[in-house]
Amino acid sequence: MILRPAARPELPAVLALLADEDRVVDPASVTVTEAYERAFAAISDDPRNEMLVLVDEADPEGTVLGCLQATYIPGLGKGGAERALLEAVRIRADRRGGGLGRELMRRAVERARDRGCALVQLTSNKQRTEAHRFYASLGFARSHDGFKLFF
Repeated sequence: MILRPAARPELPAVLALLADEDRVVDPASVTVTEAYERAFAAISDDPRNEMLVLVDEADPEGTVLGCLQATYIPGLGKGGAERALLEAVRIRADRRGGGLGRELMRRAVERARDRGCALVQLTSNKQRTEAHRFYASLGFARSHDGFKLFF
């Protein structure tokens, strides 16, 4: 497996993963809007952001099996060290349970550590209880409550 920044042709596959809660969504059925194009370009052009994909290097199709967005946040806490924020963590529904999520997170944490981050944080929808158990099994602790203000 390889974890690397997503290329533009993989955008439909990433969007399909984000739509995939309990079933595999065909990337060919995903509509890539101008807003998605702008967001993907902004992430790709920003050195503090990465849309990462997990692919099997032996797969000639280059199927995207997982994804996540990593944002590196500078701060004055933790001695001025960066922190990594992981969001949009997904593994294809038909490939869950085989260790890919664990591998995706291991590599993302390693990437953050190599960058010099002092910690990795993430948020997860309160309804995703299986994901919460998974993150806890990786050593993530529920240390804060999150709040959002939608516009």
